Amino acid sequence: MPVLSTPEATHFAKDDLPFVDIGDGSMLKVMQLKVGEGLWIIENIFQAGYEVDMHKHTGPVYGYTQSGAWKYKEYDYVNRAGSFLYEPAGSVHTLQCIEDNTRVWFQMYGSNINLDADGNITSVVDGMLTLEFYYALCEEKGLPRPNVLVE
Repeated sequence: MPVLSTPEATHFAKDDLPFVDIGDGSMLKVMQLKVGEGLWIIENIFQAGYEVDMHKHTGPVYGYTQSGAWKYKEYDYVNRAGSFLYEPAGSVHTLQCIEDNTRVWFQMYGSNINLDADGNITSVVDGMLTLEFYYALCEEKGLPRPNVLVE
């Protein structure tokens, strides 16, 4: 009888993948990229005052806040530790961090389309570009190339 092989789980310990500074002390870690699915999973640590350009996504986004607080300019609610956020594709928003050391884990599908105040596209970012950016920042800091889960 043939032995069936089964896939193994992949584990990353807390410090297996480094955080890199993306500006004003806010940090980025890329954990997984599944090119065929358009999936990219990142973790951020934002500092108060950090703001992401107004944008929308071509696919759904799931956000899990582990600590701190952040919000979207366009909405009244605040995402705090323990919060879960679902963004349907096409939702337009501007992320603003309101507390230091706000830690958020994002699971995204598709592309991130940055917009100006009139709704015009200013840039498009996807998982592959984010991974290349992450690798470049790690290299710039003299860190070894992280073993991000890429499929």
